[in-house]
Amino acid sequence: MSRPKNPSRGLARRLLRYALPYWPWLLLALVLVLTVSASINYLPVLIKHLTDQCLLDTSAPAATRIHLLGQISLTYLVITLIGYILRYAQGLLTVWIGQKIVYDLRVDVFHKALRMHQAWFDRTPVGTLLTRVTSDIERLQAFVTDGVAGTVADLFMLFGIMGYMLLISPRLSMVLFLLLPPLFALLFFVNHKLRNANRLIRKRQAALNALTQEDITGITTIQLFNRESAARSEFDERNNDLRLAHFEEVRWFSIYFPVIETGQAVTIAIILAAGGLWLLAGGTPLTAGALIAFLAYIRDFFRPLGSLSDKAGSFQIAMASAERLFALMDTPEEVNDPDVPQPTDKIDGTIAFENVSFAYTENNPVLRNISFAVEPGQVLAVVGATGSGKTTIINLIGRYYDAKEGRITIGGTDIRDFKKEDLRKRIGTVFQDPFIFAASVADNISLLNPALTRDDIVRAATAVNADSFIRNLPNGYDTELNERGGGLSLGQKQLLAMARALAQNPDLLFVLDEATASIDTATELLIQDALGKLVKNRTSIVIAHRLSTIRNADRILVMRHGELVDSGNHDELMARAGYYRNLYEMLQQPVA
Repeated sequence: MSRPKNPSRGLARRLLRYALPYWPWLLLALVLVLTVSASINYLPVLIKHLTDQCLLDTSAPAATRIHLLGQISLTYLVITLIGYILRYAQGLLTVWIGQKIVYDLRVDVFHKALRMHQAWFDRTPVGTLLTRVTSDIERLQAFVTDGVAGTVADLFMLFGIMGYMLLISPRLSMVLFLLLPPLFALLFFVNHKLRNANRLIRKRQAALNALTQEDITGITTIQLFNRESAARSEFDERNNDLRLAHFEEVRWFSIYFPVIETGQAVTIAIILAAGGLWLLAGGTPLTAGALIAFLAYIRDFFRPLGSLSDKAGSFQIAMASAERLFALMDTPEEVNDPDVPQPTDKIDGTIAFENVSFAYTENNPVLRNISFAVEPGQVLAVVGATGSGKTTIINLIGRYYDAKEGRITIGGTDIRDFKKEDLRKRIGTVFQDPFIFAASVADNISLLNPALTRDDIVRAATAVNADSFIRNLPNGYDTELNERGGGLSLGQKQLLAMARALAQNPDLLFVLDEATASIDTATELLIQDALGKLVKNRTSIVIAHRLSTIRNADRILVMRHGELVDSGNHDELMARAGYYRNLYEMLQQPVA
């Protein structure tokens, strides 16, 4: 029967791969650790010589004993000072290595998150992801920078002490080794409990983070509907769950040092009694100095043992964090680039959906067998009630998701044959609720694209009629905006998003999901004028909510419950007196 795999071993092996690029520095750190451990471990031997040869050996002349006393004392001081200096150097080096390892790991985790498909973000709370890239990384950082080097140093110290103990008194060493297994078994049991407790803490911490992020993001809705009490109750419940999980961890963690200290006291008492009896009985090579040195080694033995026990708890915490981080890094990306991508530089703007079906969740289709084509330079408006699948069409064109059935082509080539980056470079997209970053206006337009100059940014903003309101901001294009664009109207955010799309110079396709919220007449005229400039000479698909956009489109798709129920231009669809006409007349009615 095969033995079950140790998950910690596999996780530690994966972490080790991040350390391999720094192996020369690791080797130097190892040499320093060995030197420090050897120097510190030799100190009780000096105490043995001092006791036996200077204090108890009265056969030697007093001058000889005093001279030896001075030599031993000076040697003790020199070894101690050298040990401290080397330990300082080793500490700096190991922390530097640890920081480099954690830096590389943090980069890989964040880059993985950037590559993840949109469906993963749909089902993963933001708070959970933040826990991965902050709390879990920090816990790994604490262990890698402090725990790994400390563990290696403690192990060398421990084995060195055991070697010296065997040299001083094999009999006392055997007594000590017989006393250790019960202590190790108890510590192993507590380690197991600690890992389970920490896994529960991370799970509940992620749940609390997700709830906090959700409530803060939706605070306006919570206050609007007087849901503060319900939100407070749910937060208190999850906060209390986290408190109980932390208490469980502390309960097991607090057992460590009492167990170790009790074990040390019992061990010293037994060794003192056994050694004293053998010393009094005579006939053994054991000396008083050897017994004193052995007792000093026992004290030193339990110090790294206690430290290792402490680090074992940190190791369990770090492995629980590593388990979650590597689970994220092992998550399939689903929307992948092809092995041999097709070039996008020679394709035209012909877009075709061929029997496309899609569902965000299993057994809940959003698009059903959709087929249509858009010719180069055409403006296609997509209309329909909420939930009819309009925005999904945009999401599929940009490959934020891949169709479950059928295919989408641009210029006759399946979009899955293009690299996502190459495809998106040629598509300008403006979503219904544009995201505004906590950065300057200029940076929000350029998205830190180094190829864009300030002139390019201003030119794009001017083209979409955003330049005027931007220059009226306190610092113009250098005005720092709040996250999500607090202080800007929805219309201004849409104009910024249009400038952002135009600045990237999408020469193939433009897609826009119009805002459903009301916008003042002046701003709407600016947006319509900007839209006309954006769609000029570009194949364009617009999720339309405004009458002017719908009427001006070359062709209109009418969506209902995920199905394409009609298509044509405005006049043709109105003449049919079908579902489109009902939608259009509803849009004409003023809101009561």
